Amino acid sequence: MEYVRYINELLQPKITEKELVLDLFAGCGGLSLGFESVGFKTVGYEMNEAAAETYRKNLKGDCYATKLDLSFEYPSASIIIGGPPCQPFSVGGYQKGMEDARDGFPIFIDAVKKLQPKVFVFENVRGLLYSNKWYFNLVIQELLKLGYIIDYKLLNAVYHGVPQNRERLFVVGHRSSFVFPKIEQKKTTVGEAIGDLMFTTPPESKFFNASMDTYVAKYEKASSCINPRDLYPNKPARTLTCRNLAGATGDMQRVRLKDGRRRRVLIREAARLQSFPDWFEFTGNETSQFNQIGNAVPPLLAYQIALAVKKCYRQKESFTPEEIIKNKMAANNVLTLF
Repeated sequence: MEYVRYINELLQPKITEKELVLDLFAGCGGLSLGFESVGFKTVGYEMNEAAAETYRKNLKGDCYATKLDLSFEYPSASIIIGGPPCQPFSVGGYQKGMEDARDGFPIFIDAVKKLQPKVFVFENVRGLLYSNKWYFNLVIQELLKLGYIIDYKLLNAVYHGVPQNRERLFVVGHRSSFVFPKIEQKKTTVGEAIGDLMFTTPPESKFFNASMDTYVAKYEKASSCINPRDLYPNKPARTLTCRNLAGATGDMQRVRLKDGRRRRVLIREAARLQSFPDWFEFTGNETSQFNQIGNAVPPLLAYQIALAVKKCYRQKESFTPEEIIKNKMAANNVLTLF
């Protein structure tokens, strides 16, 4: 199991840098694990107690189980990372703009404004570029006003060693230059990740019953599904989400056993498919653990982002005052640029 050995050895917290990375909306620490694996110290903030406990259990940095607001005072940090909650936004929310604290972006932007980090990174769903594009434009406008160069890109984790098709938006703010990780053509398969587990039936296994099989068949027919949505050892997995891990839905992540039965994926299987090492232990009940995995940034992708951030961080800031002013002026027209 080369893939398993690889993530178990590579994704090890090893603090070698003096700079502090602040992780907002940290979840169980998938993004922070990537940054600790390249040498940064981290401190996380996560309102879910079970996720915060998982972070503390596995990472060197502390994680505070607290709800952030616009009055929060942060420790000094050179880098800010995070995954601000991004829910569908109402017309009322749009009208209130950055004064609306019901989502995570005002808080993230507030932290950047207060700390003026050298680099920041946030991750979010691809829909922010489509159905909520207007809001993405608004976020970028505010960040440009703070004098940052903004680079963003949709990254599919499957092209970065993760055995899962998972497309997410990554946005990086800096004042030098930043290069996103290179795409890898070879894809890691489900079999490489969980081949030693996927046809086993440990005591915690949960099997589909007849009514569930019938429900899944109806779901796949209604959704015009050509191939059953089982995990296939010769392919990467579909996107892991809270819904298809923790919920009893038609697109639930499952293994089809050799005797024809379907088994829900195990916690460790889901973790490996998300590129969490085997030594990484999750806390909380089963549903909470699945939700932590489904919400996380794949640590292997986070590691590659962290390497790119580290290189960017070490560069001398090349933004002149004149260029910062020009960048702020460009922010006024950002809604027409995206």
